[in-house]
Amino acid sequence: MKSLTLCALALSLIISLSALPAPAQDKGPVTNLPLPRFVSMKAAEANVRRGPSLTHRIDWVFKRRDIPLVITAEHGHWRRVEDREGAGGWVHYSLLSGVRTAIVEEDMLDLMSRPEAAGHIVARLERGVIARIDRCAPDWCRLNVGGHRGWASKSALWGVRPDEILD
Repeated sequence: MKSLTLCALALSLIISLSALPAPAQDKGPVTNLPLPRFVSMKAAEANVRRGPSLTHRIDWVFKRRDIPLVITAEHGHWRRVEDREGAGGWVHYSLLSGVRTAIVEEDMLDLMSRPEAAGHIVARLERGVIARIDRCAPDWCRLNVGGHRGWASKSALWGVRPDEILD
């Protein structure tokens, strides 16, 4: 009798555990790369679709090369992306690049010669400028933009996580 009760209890536990939602996925099922992750637009234009195929409706078109995007999901050759404003949809993977870029979020951001506020100002960047990321330290990123190279505060950029270190 006791073993029958234990079996019923174990079966009940297994059934209730299988009804729980799957844990959050940290890696993409297609690429096995981290999700979410930042990428950039390789193409000058990209159709953003409602779903991951050519049969899905185009909701809008991204028209800015190098714009940073965050991949939130993968399905076959398609990636669900979002821009800095949270607008998203499905884009074919061939239109994306692993080259890291960032958008300046602060008007007249100082690009410094060293990763410190006391450094020499190399250039000033307007809000909305897209820069290529060379590397990032805990609080600063080295950027390449318009022929200028220098360091900018990571907190003034969209396209890199606050805790991210890039070499």
